Amino acid sequence: MPDKITRGNLFLMAESKSYHEQTQINQTLRLREVLKTLPPFARDYFRAMEPKSSAKTRINYAYDIRVFFHFLMEANPNYKNHTISQFDVSDLEKLEPVDIEEYMEYLKVYRHEDELITNSEKGLSRKMSALRSFYSYYFKHQIITKNPTLLVDMPKLHDKAIIRLDADEVALLLDYVETCGSKLSGQALTYYHKTKDRDLAILTLLLGTGIRVSECVGLDLTDVDFKNNGITVTRKGGNQMVVYFGEEVEKALLTYINGDRKAATPLSGHENALFLSTQRRRMGIQAMENMVKKYARQVTPNKKITPHKLRSTYGTSLYKETGDIYLVADVLGHKDVNTTKKHYAAIDEDRRRKAASAVKLRES
Repeated sequence: MPDKITRGNLFLMAESKSYHEQTQINQTLRLREVLKTLPPFARDYFRAMEPKSSAKTRINYAYDIRVFFHFLMEANPNYKNHTISQFDVSDLEKLEPVDIEEYMEYLKVYRHEDELITNSEKGLSRKMSALRSFYSYYFKHQIITKNPTLLVDMPKLHDKAIIRLDADEVALLLDYVETCGSKLSGQALTYYHKTKDRDLAILTLLLGTGIRVSECVGLDLTDVDFKNNGITVTRKGGNQMVVYFGEEVEKALLTYINGDRKAATPLSGHENALFLSTQRRRMGIQAMENMVKKYARQVTPNKKITPHKLRSTYGTSLYKETGDIYLVADVLGHKDVNTTKKHYAAIDEDRRRKAASAVKLRES
């Protein structure tokens, strides 16, 4: 194993805004642009949302609310000749519950800029939640006197089985990353050698800590503390937390950092980044997702494995090993332990398998 390195002897980084600071700036600017495509009165709602939501959440809600007004212009006869800027807050209380129900039906399949958009149960629920929240703000502040969204049932969400890797599939995945070079040639082999240690470090880190892909891409070199075997991650909402890792993660990170990462010359502004792309920039979320999918489909072609599924794999394993749902919630950064209970406490396939042989139909 390479010699250990600590915060003290990581090579010095240039002064610059952190990944999370820059992301916040970019999202704030993007939100301002999206708000220009909404009725002017909508800005009051998004201003009120700011203290209790992230910029990313507000952007998603802004897009969802914009779909609602586009629906009115497209499908409601009273607004056929309207432009976005002509909508007034009073228009909200002119709508009836049937209009909201028609919107819910519209969301299942609609066109946007020649693209056919469909919404799953989850997407439909999010858009309807955004609309209900939007209405609630103006109703609560007595700006409107009617709230038709309260008279419409929200779409039902059906529980889905959590897709994750089994223990043997985790081992197969990591083994494949280490050895698949023997099956490659040409450019594919060259690219593999350039990224093997990085990819193995990322996959081992995701599987060994359960951090989110957004937290992983935001890691800087100085966020890794080998003295205590912990990484400082920035959670949703901007809170920082130390997540600890074991020997397998330690080994993979050290191999990458002391090898390919130390030898790399990052582009200006990316000197701090832990994980670099082949273009010597901080690796992005999409690139990391594509990398995970690339390897996973070779090992588990019947499972659509994403970084979030690796997080589920870790959460499931941690719960099975400890039986401590509060520990799982804490490590995964869930603000509400009920979220954790819903996803992990119900998983106990070993007991389900035992049920198959527990009831005897005929004595042998």
